[in-house]
Amino acid sequence: MTKWFHSGRRRDICALLYEHGELRAQSLKSRLESHYDERIDPGSFYGTLSALVESGHLDRRTEGIADVYALTEAGETALLDHYAWLGARIEAGGGDSEAGGEASEAGDKSPEAGPGAERDGPDLKD
Repeated sequence: MTKWFHSGRRRDICALLYEHGELRAQSLKSRLESHYDERIDPGSFYGTLSALVESGHLDRRTEGIADVYALTEAGETALLDHYAWLGARIEAGGGDSEAGGEASEAGDKSPEAGPGAERDGPDLKD
């Protein structure tokens, strides 16, 4: 996993964009705040978006006075790779044993289930 994905907020931004295709920055921020049930500092939020754009994981375009963000192919690949890795950890259970490293291709989660799909389980935000 690349360093850009160490932040839960970065993962969550990418998951929202995977689910919705593209979002205006304010809508993206509001959705995260609703999920986290707390306010996000605007400077920190926009810094995260800029870092994702600079790393090539998000595209930014201007629509009127608003910035609109979407995942790049690299961002989608990184998100789905992380989703497969996380899914393998969850399927293996909560024990201390190694779960055979990377998930096999046959056992990978399909993108249709998507990182934005609702499911019961722990809250994995920052």
